[in-house]
Amino acid sequence: MSRIVVTGPPGSGASLVAAALAARMRARTVDGDELHPPLSRRRQREAGVDREAWLRAVVLVFTRDSSVVISSGLLTRSDRDRIRAGVRDVIFVELVAGPATAAPKPRRWRREIPAAPRPVDPLAADEAGVRVADDADLGSVVERIHTALASAQSLR
Repeated sequence: MSRIVVTGPPGSGASLVAAALAARMRARTVDGDELHPPLSRRRQREAGVDREAWLRAVVLVFTRDSSVVISSGLLTRSDRDRIRAGVRDVIFVELVAGPATAAPKPRRWRREIPAAPRPVDPLAADEAGVRVADDADLGSVVERIHTALASAQSLR
């Protein structure tokens, strides 16, 4: 039984890492972007995504399935606390991006519209989860996460 949220900054590959981790753990994976209300990306940026609805959707996925990995962009401490309030045994995996990952990627066919930066609240010592550097190939990052989660489980 594992309920995991993989978070990371844009371009860190959180969705890919979440899918690979779920495969490694034989769990189901859910792309967190799919849990947003059905608005276009542009309208989400303009109107602001209904964060509460998204957080409730994450909790609902976890209450319906005991073995699932959800990918997400960066989450504030408040967001993580709201998820934990609905599902106590959730574990967060934070991908810590290196300079190559954090740099904005140029768009070839359209102008990049900078979005307002979201506040970054790294996982704190009192939160169930692990921080893992996103500085290697996918297999190595997933193996590091799996090992860190196994170590954290044995400490409980």
